[in-house]
Amino acid sequence: MCGNEALAEAAIIAGCDAYFGYPITPQNEITAYMSKRMPEEGRIFVQSESELAAINMVFGASATGKRAMTSSSSPGISLMQEGISYLAGAELPSVIVNVMRGGPGLGNIAPSQGDYFQATRGGGHGDYRTIALGPSTVQELVDCMPLAFDLADQYRMPVTILADGILGQMMEPIVIEKKPRRKLPPKDWALTGAQDREQNIVRSLWLGEGVLEELNCKLHARYKKIEANEVLCEQYEVDDADIVVIAYGVAARIVRSAVKKAREEGIKAGWIRPITLWPFPTEQIAKAANELSIFLVVEMSMGQMVEDVKLAVAGKVPVVFYGRAGGGVPTVEQILEKIKQLTIPVKKQ
Repeated sequence: MCGNEALAEAAIIAGCDAYFGYPITPQNEITAYMSKRMPEEGRIFVQSESELAAINMVFGASATGKRAMTSSSSPGISLMQEGISYLAGAELPSVIVNVMRGGPGLGNIAPSQGDYFQATRGGGHGDYRTIALGPSTVQELVDCMPLAFDLADQYRMPVTILADGILGQMMEPIVIEKKPRRKLPPKDWALTGAQDREQNIVRSLWLGEGVLEELNCKLHARYKKIEANEVLCEQYEVDDADIVVIAYGVAARIVRSAVKKAREEGIKAGWIRPITLWPFPTEQIAKAANELSIFLVVEMSMGQMVEDVKLAVAGKVPVVFYGRAGGGVPTVEQILEKIKQLTIPVKKQ
């Protein structure tokens, strides 16, 4: 299956009750697949009139306790930012898939990683975060779907999955299986009727004195727990490395091949792949910084995740960036050449 269809089927198996979406390349297969499969499962599918409408439909479905999801690509996700902020302010779980394309503006339909800041910094107005996952294979895209819904329900917040045009269109063999859910808290906040109990009110408007500050403090205490408990990353050949290359998503696949070639040529190169982009694997990268000479960060953008790497490294060793933007994809040869350039003059005494 192609990545877009695979993630759609995985979302259904993960218990997605309602999907709302609007067509945009390169994620159209998600909407098309859901339009057929969701009604077959007796669930809700709506092709909305816009991305603005889609995200607000997610708000409504989530408020009733249903597992709700939308998907789009970069310009469409930008249109959703107000609604995502409302979801965060109302503490409503939701899953948002961004199959990224080149920008800014309408840009093009080629793959990109230019939406990292938007996904990891909240994106809309206010002091909020969304959990951001960055899968690198179609199988991992499939595996991220139940995780995303569970994280959204556990922490009552939006979860973003950052794919891209390559991953969405790529076809790979996969296994989709129903996985046991986490032990999740009851949704006693949901709008399920008020018979025999006090009514619930779901809102993101807080006008009482000090009430909004109290909400922000509660949200950020929750974010601290997420940072402590939900970090995911993969490491390869880091222990004895002189240089470690950091990348996520599809770029990480290319980097791993370059690192393997570097090892074959006698260069002690390693690789770190953040899977959770927020929470970011700060501690893992900081630990690696104590043992090596230099970091190379590779992205399909002009440089966004590199800022988080620099914060994690805290000036201990140099952090060098290499990127391709506007639909450009780095090659194994380009990354290997960069590794060679950086390792010839740099060696710890």
